[in-house]
Amino acid sequence: MSKDLIIDRNASKKERYEQLIPQMESLILGESNSLANHSNFCAALKQTFNFLWVGFYHVIDDELVLGTFQGPIACTRIKKGRGVCGTAWEKKEVVIVEDVDLFPGHIACSSDSRSEIVLPVFDNNGEVIAILDVDHSELKTFDEIDHIYLNRLLALLK
Repeated sequence: MSKDLIIDRNASKKERYEQLIPQMESLILGESNSLANHSNFCAALKQTFNFLWVGFYHVIDDELVLGTFQGPIACTRIKKGRGVCGTAWEKKEVVIVEDVDLFPGHIACSSDSRSEIVLPVFDNNGEVIAILDVDHSELKTFDEIDHIYLNRLLALLK
């Protein structure tokens, strides 16, 4: 695959996800190293949608520990139930936040973050092993389209 993504910037959000999926699949196809795949995954999402921050937190010793990401510096460790990421981990469900300032207990790693979507990543036993966290500098950025397509993209990493 070419090292450049080919995404129509004038396309709808759904169309951009649909353009990204086969390119992401090609990008990670045949690469067994999860660090390399997570790195390209984050870079491709940030590049395609101009997100503020895209990254993974991994469950290690009953904490979320910062993993591969693209964007400003981030919080290193998050406890279960704290902030948006810790809440998604605790509830084992996707959390979409239209305005992070209105989310009780939001952890402000970056004051530029205004909206957020967090998706748990599960192992084969249904346990959360990681969190995908995506932030944007604008309010009300994320919706069901992001939920659906980010889950489809995460499935490529398994």
